[in-house]
Amino acid sequence: MRIGSLEFPVPVFLAPMAGVTDTPYRILAREMGCPLVYSEMVSDKGINYRNEHTLKMLHTEELERPMAMQLFGAEPDSVAKAAQYIQSLNCADILDFNMGCPAPKVVKNHEGSAMLLEPERAFRVLKALVGAVNMPVTVKMRIGWDKDHINVLEMAELAEEAGVQAVAVHGRTREQFYRDRADWQIIRQVREKLRIPVIANGDIRNVEDLIKIREVTGCEAVMVGRAAQGNPWIFRQLTHYLRTGEILPGPTMEERKEIIIRHLDMLMKFKGDYVGPREMRKHATWYTRGIKGNAELRVQFNKAESREDFLRILEKMK
Repeated sequence: MRIGSLEFPVPVFLAPMAGVTDTPYRILAREMGCPLVYSEMVSDKGINYRNEHTLKMLHTEELERPMAMQLFGAEPDSVAKAAQYIQSLNCADILDFNMGCPAPKVVKNHEGSAMLLEPERAFRVLKALVGAVNMPVTVKMRIGWDKDHINVLEMAELAEEAGVQAVAVHGRTREQFYRDRADWQIIRQVREKLRIPVIANGDIRNVEDLIKIREVTGCEAVMVGRAAQGNPWIFRQLTHYLRTGEILPGPTMEERKEIIIRHLDMLMKFKGDYVGPREMRKHATWYTRGIKGNAELRVQFNKAESREDFLRILEKMK
């Protein structure tokens, strides 16, 4: 599977997730074999106003490349200007446009999945984005606003007409948020309709799901989101299976401990000794899901304020 000049023999990608797919996590996913990682979504307005927090989100490391920077906005000129700034930094290899975020604070501004309600606006934004940069442009979208407005086929065709080089489809409506099962059949319809690659997204938790979604949708590429939270090993398992047909076991307890500290160290390096441990709290609870005593661990992790606090907690893990 190709996007522009980039080729992906085992196309299992890390989905963009706000508050999750920052530089430390993207590096971990790449180390586990993920061939393409996506950033958290970045506001065009934040870039154009040179907001300090937004500009920090544009920082990337060589270890996470190739990577896709995901942009959101609602106005063609503003989105194009932000895209040109990203390109000038040489901080990403692909520009992805968000038409899937369901958050109320995003959709109230005609952004994210609200773009699905305005096909003409969406087309103008994508056309402007493609015309503004020399980088490959992709788009991630949901299947529609709600069950009465499922228009992903129309939107995907418009995206292809605008010149994007791949479309990722999350098989839920905005109304569903993350409830119910993702609709893989409609992703198949998109795959059959387009000439450009289609990336299937939604409910890929293990190798069995990978096999099924590829069979149902016909998509060569898949994108893993929530199942990767606290589980970067999923990329090692899925890519290894595609290469060899072999299913690897999950992580050992020691591997969990090691990666919690590695993740924490990177968060502290990039975000400081105060923010790093506090952001690590949620990741640590995800890393320890399903193990004995995880409820008590969650309580302890949520009080941790330093690297030493995390080390003390991890010493008790058996």
